[in-house]
Amino acid sequence: MNDKRIKYLIEGISKDIIAYLMEDKGIKMTDAISVFHNSETFAKLSDPNTGLYIVSSAYVYAILKAELRFGKITLE
Repeated sequence: MNDKRIKYLIEGISKDIIAYLMEDKGIKMTDAISVFHNSETFAKLSDPNTGLYIVSSAYVYAILKAELRFGKITLE
């Protein structure tokens, strides 16, 4: 898969995650962007070697929720 396609998929998942945060947490868009972009989950999503860009937005959001709950990425 080329870099342009990977970037497109990452941006799409990021958009969804920010919307999920706004809805679930009742926070402003700027705060949701900050929370997500400063997370380990976003760092992993942004690394094409992890392959997270090919999974669903809901799956990535579950990882983020666990990170926010436990302070690190963990699988419950």
